[in-house]
Amino acid sequence: MSTLWAFPGQGAQQPGMLQVLSAAPVVEACLEQASAALGEDVRLLDSAEALHSTRAVQLCLLIAGVATARLLGERGHRPDYVAGLSIGAYAAAVVAGALDFADALRLVALRGELMQRAYPSGYGMSAILGLDQGSIERLLAEAEGPVYLGNINAETQLVIAGSDAAMAAVAERARALGAGMAKRLAMSVPSHCELLDAPARELASAFAKVELRAPQVRYLSSSSARLIRDPETLRDDLAYNMSRVVDWQATLVTAYERGVRLHLELPPGGVLTGLARRVFDAGQAIAFEGARLDTLDAMLRQEVSRDR
Repeated sequence: MSTLWAFPGQGAQQPGMLQVLSAAPVVEACLEQASAALGEDVRLLDSAEALHSTRAVQLCLLIAGVATARLLGERGHRPDYVAGLSIGAYAAAVVAGALDFADALRLVALRGELMQRAYPSGYGMSAILGLDQGSIERLLAEAEGPVYLGNINAETQLVIAGSDAAMAAVAERARALGAGMAKRLAMSVPSHCELLDAPARELASAFAKVELRAPQVRYLSSSSARLIRDPETLRDDLAYNMSRVVDWQATLVTAYERGVRLHLELPPGGVLTGLARRVFDAGQAIAFEGARLDTLDAMLRQEVSRDR
């Protein structure tokens, strides 16, 4: 049996998310490396005010994921699979050994800037719970204004992206059809749809100058829900994931079908853990945040011993 380390996407951010990381030397070294690569103190990026910036949010998520993975690595743990939701894919690629951390930091800083610049206001994402994908797609087809499917998080938990006005109209119709919730998310850009095609192409140009290697840990794409081994395919996956639908449900199912039986969500938060529990049995989906390190040690070692 295998272990999947899952890295969350935008929306999971929390003020102080870097401040609450372990004070272990390996974590401090990660923060120093990030500060040096960016030419700024990354510890200043996680204030409530700073997190209004898409750039700061995405950098904090990358740093938190990589720092925690390095802490676990120092304790003797290594994932069998990695996957990341949206921006989380960059941390997954770093942990898989396919992308240098310093390169990831510079690319993510650019990614956040491009996304924010493309849609500075009036756009974003909304979650709709209680309707299936077919119902949502019919509402989108009838919508006036730019609005698209962005995330498939579970069978009846989907996210749409587009203009505030178009999303509000779709949300109203979704409630009339029986949706349990239709809520605007803390996202200031319309991610994972064709509205971000142009920023994605610009990011791809920057990616062309960066070296990528074949992943040393099995990397699952949250766009295609498939395993990626080829560096050039990974380059495309990372550069364009901002403009492609995230199919997290299918990614989890693929992991389970490949024998993954322990899902560990890296910081911050526990939203992915809740989604994973729809696929994995009780006790097989856990979040690093809020768990004791010695408990995690025991669970991760148990999975290794089972594999043997």
